[in-house]
Formats: sequence, C-alpha cells, structure tokens
Amino acid sequence: MHAMRYGITLPADYDMGIIRARVAAKGHLTDAFPGLGLKAFAVRERGVDGSPVNQYAPFYLWRTPEGMNGFLWGDGFRGIVRDFGRPVVEHWVGAGFVRGAAYGARGDVAVRRTRAVLPGEDAASVVEEERAALGKLAGAEGLRCAAVGVDPRTWEVVAFSLWAGGAAPGGGERYEVLHVSAPEVDGL
Repeated sequence: MHAMRYGITLPADYDMGIIRARVAAKGHLTDAFPGLGLKAFAVRERGVDGSPVNQYAPFYLWRTPEGMNGFLWGDGFRGIVRDFGRPVVEHWVGAGFVRGAAYGARGDVAVRRTRAVLPGEDAASVVEEERAALGKLAGAEGLRCAAVGVDPRTWEVVAFSLWAGGAAPGGGERYEVLHVSAPEVDGL
C-alpha cells in the first residue's frame, strides 16, 4: 500500500462551490480506477472546524504502485495541473490499514495527523506505536477506515482516518469528504 496526498490551497475568498461542483461532476471517474484502494475527495473551508485556509486536498491509498503511476501520469492529474498548477505530491509507504465498525458507511469526515520521527528516535519503534494506535482506533464508533504511512525521505508519519456520521476525534487537520472512491479497498 502507498498513501498519497496533495493540497491545493485556494484564496481566502475562493468560492468552494466550484470545488464541490467539480467533485460532483468528476468524482465518479475514480470509482473503478485500477490499483486504487481508496480516494477521499477532501476539502477544508476557512473558518470551518478551525481551518485557516480554503483547500482541496484529496487523500489516496493505492493498492499498487502501477495504479498510482497511472493516475499521476494520466488525464486525471493532468486536469489538476491544467486548472490549478502542479502541486507537490506527498507520498508515504503504507505501514498499516484497519477497517472500522462503520466500514461500509459513507465517510463524510477525514482527519489527517502527522508526526515527525525525531533525530535519535528509533523509527521502527515510532511506526509500531502508530500501528498500535491504529489498532485501538479500529473499534471507535463511526470509524470507516484508517491508515498509517511513513515518508522515509523526511521521516514523517501520517495517520489518516475516515469517519461516518460526522464523528471524528480531534488532534489533527479535519476535512469534509465530498466523495469516496474505493474500487480496491478490500485489497489494502
């Protein structure tokens, strides 16, 4: 599994209805994308849930690197580049994935939390701590699914969770999820 995210920060007065319409019109295009485990079409709006910015920030869990490459070098990402410029694409090696009690429900809130592996810390121990936290999270009410990944270039750990019914813990960036594509989520 590979996790991937890019954030497109938009002007403070940007009409987020444009992003909502874009996702409503095009979100289904990844509903059967080969190699894609899950894509959460996520947004933050300035002043909502503590967000300081307007941002479109989809989060992906790829089952195969070929699927991820097919997206990045294909028409879908070309459309993002054409309309918003080329964003920095963050990428993490998957370290764990769990299904929650609300696995089959619609995920409408996402939380992204990052943690640096500090110099002198044992990276394997940090990853195991995050995997243990992931296992405990699996029983939380409203959890659809959650994943942990590690960027070994920057030694950053990301924890991403998708929640149903508006339930979600604090302690990270909170996103509204406009659409979820999960064609190969059972293969993660």
